[in-house]
Amino acid sequence: ILFHCWVCWLHLCQVLRGLQAKYGDLYRQDNVVLSGTHTHSGLGGYFQYTLFMITSKGYIKSSIQIIVQGIVKSIERAHENLRPGRIFINKGELEESNLNRSPHSYMNNPEEERKRYNGNTDKQVVVLKFTDMDGDGIGMISWFAVHPVSMNSSNHMVSGDNLGYASYLFEQDKNIGSLPGRGPFVATFASSNLGDVSPNTRGPHCLNTGESCDYLNSSCPIGGTKMCVAFGPGNNMFESTRIIGENIFKKSKELYSSTKQEVRGPIHFAHQWLNMSDITIQINSTHTAKTCKPALGHSFAGGTIDGGGALNFTQGAVEGDPFWDGIRDAILGPPSNETQDCHRPKPILFSTGEMNWPLPWHPVIVDVQLITIGSVAIVAIPGEVTTMSGRRIREASSHAFANTEVVIAGLCNIYTHYITTYEEYQIQRYEAASTIYGPHTLSAYIQSYRGLARAIAEGTEAELPKGPEPPFFTDSQLFSLLPLNPVDKTPDNSSFGEVLEQVDPVYTVGQVASVTFVAGNPRNSGDMTDKTFVTVEKLHNSTQTWSVVHTDASWETRFHWIKGTSGLSNATVEWHIPQSAQSGFYRIRHFGHYKEFRNLKPVFTAYEGVSDVFKVNKRIYY
Repeated sequence: ILFHCWVCWLHLCQVLRGLQAKYGDLYRQDNVVLSGTHTHSGLGGYFQYTLFMITSKGYIKSSIQIIVQGIVKSIERAHENLRPGRIFINKGELEESNLNRSPHSYMNNPEEERKRYNGNTDKQVVVLKFTDMDGDGIGMISWFAVHPVSMNSSNHMVSGDNLGYASYLFEQDKNIGSLPGRGPFVATFASSNLGDVSPNTRGPHCLNTGESCDYLNSSCPIGGTKMCVAFGPGNNMFESTRIIGENIFKKSKELYSSTKQEVRGPIHFAHQWLNMSDITIQINSTHTAKTCKPALGHSFAGGTIDGGGALNFTQGAVEGDPFWDGIRDAILGPPSNETQDCHRPKPILFSTGEMNWPLPWHPVIVDVQLITIGSVAIVAIPGEVTTMSGRRIREASSHAFANTEVVIAGLCNIYTHYITTYEEYQIQRYEAASTIYGPHTLSAYIQSYRGLARAIAEGTEAELPKGPEPPFFTDSQLFSLLPLNPVDKTPDNSSFGEVLEQVDPVYTVGQVASVTFVAGNPRNSGDMTDKTFVTVEKLHNSTQTWSVVHTDASWETRFHWIKGTSGLSNATVEWHIPQSAQSGFYRIRHFGHYKEFRNLKPVFTAYEGVSDVFKVNKRIYY
């Protein structure tokens, strides 16, 4: 089981091909899960369906190659280090770290159902602890329901967000003295039923007035949805990311350290492909319902309190807009009557299941998967499930097992937007408008996961119908909207890596050391796996040698690439000097590549730059 940012079928297919080339049929579709942590500050350009490609400048081969290679390499490393071990489980409650961003929708669920739970978000943290046979820890997985959107839409840097920071803290705690990603201990913080869950715990307010936003529509009287923004507990997005991530880390560490319940028993797995546009659900003994061809509602364009939409779209729209519907009909064509009827009360903005040029706009064939490890069942869901949807799936899946902890793993294997309850769907906020297979989507998934759970419980996994596989589009079928990088250039009388703005000679812990270099486009550096654009290095006086104390993967560093004109660009490196930094002499280095043409062929040349040496003091001297 492996966890990444967002996941698509293209990822999984290429990862499996890479693994099967080396290990044969050991790693397969039915026993490998890719589950996204769902950071919104990751790479783009790796989906194979038209809607996703349009929103990320098309298919960017360099993005998916690096992601796939990194995933395959991580599995290879894990495989090479296989040894006997033990697994333990623990769970506990974490407060003040998540907020339901669509409470009006949640309140539409039956009152008797809501009374069974303590709140409108799941506070539970579930931790699996992995040790060797001597009891030494080698890794952990933590599930907690929260969107990794503490870093807001103004952020332009790659970031693991709050869950990534929790992972960073845990691994730094266990891999003392190691650089990020270098130590033997692996800490994974995974997504769960986070569909309607925000980390912005101070809630939504109108930026221009400070007043609360409209309860149903999450909009403001002046400025609409763009003015309605929820904020985290910190004074800025970095501080909010740190606070939420630290909360999750501390609770997970507490559970990891105190766990005594061992997980024993065999491993089982079940997998099926489903045509989610055409599933019949048995509602009761006399009534059935069906799923729909994919479609997005008007409120999809309204966004959420974590990032509002543009124009005049709002959440909670149960009627269309003649102006926007007219534009849609003229450009894309109107949705069919059948699709409109199937999705009611959703007013359809994009009938993506009926849009197939140049490629299908949304997936129709998706997979469901369930893995049991002794008394733990992991339900792999191909989308973002809301709080109550996750609770219903957990409950339905648990009926087949006795004394089993059922865990929701979200955003698995392929991305299909959101999954709300039938009752939440009626309100048509963002999550419901983004439930692309219609009001009975959740019921279809519950029916399917019940079948997988029953098959595992009865030992009949091998008899499950495989189902229809999704299409795999080749590079020649996929399109890119990203222009080729121009050649890199330097200002007159300068070279790549040269310092434009130098560091100060002395800093105190808590301050920010900053240096700006003449740079090339970072995309020209290609695969940076196991490499870095940045190092912060400390001088050892006794040997007059330098050691790396931080890289670009460190929370304490920030790497800003600033694109100029005519091929010119700069890179600014910041080191936010932590209180734990030792007094002494330091320097900052930047590594990159620049592009030029030689004999009409692109050539990429490595360069590096280094700042002046500067001193860091523990306190200010007067």
